Amino acid sequence: QVRLVESGGGLVQAGGSLRLSCAASGGTFSSYGMNWFRQASGKERKFVAAISYSGASIYIEDSVKGRFTISRDNAKNTVYLQMNNLKPEDTAVYYCAVSLRRWGPSGEYDFWGQGTQVTVSS
Repeated sequence: QVRLVESGGGLVQAGGSLRLSCAASGGTFSSYGMNWFRQASGKERKFVAAISYSGASIYIEDSVKGRFTISRDNAKNTVYLQMNNLKPEDTAVYYCAVSLRRWGPSGEYDFWGQGTQVTVSS
């Protein structure tokens, strides 16, 4: 069982930045792919970004490419989502998820965090 705890969300003005963190416990973090998703109110959860177990490979969804980056620190069992130039349409609850096998937009997601709210005001 892997436990994930997201943090770093909040209220920010358009054009601002936030860094989300997702701390993992209860497993071998350095062997997992990690993913970020978001879910706006009343909408489906959508894939945002993913990173391989080593951090050597990443995938960023097109709508946030150039503004968001994903990284990880295996020594701290933490994955990050750096979000720059935020827009009101980025407002959502952001979730991290573990992939024990296949990570990325068509991956398998085995464990989820509880989410952290990001609100971008115009």
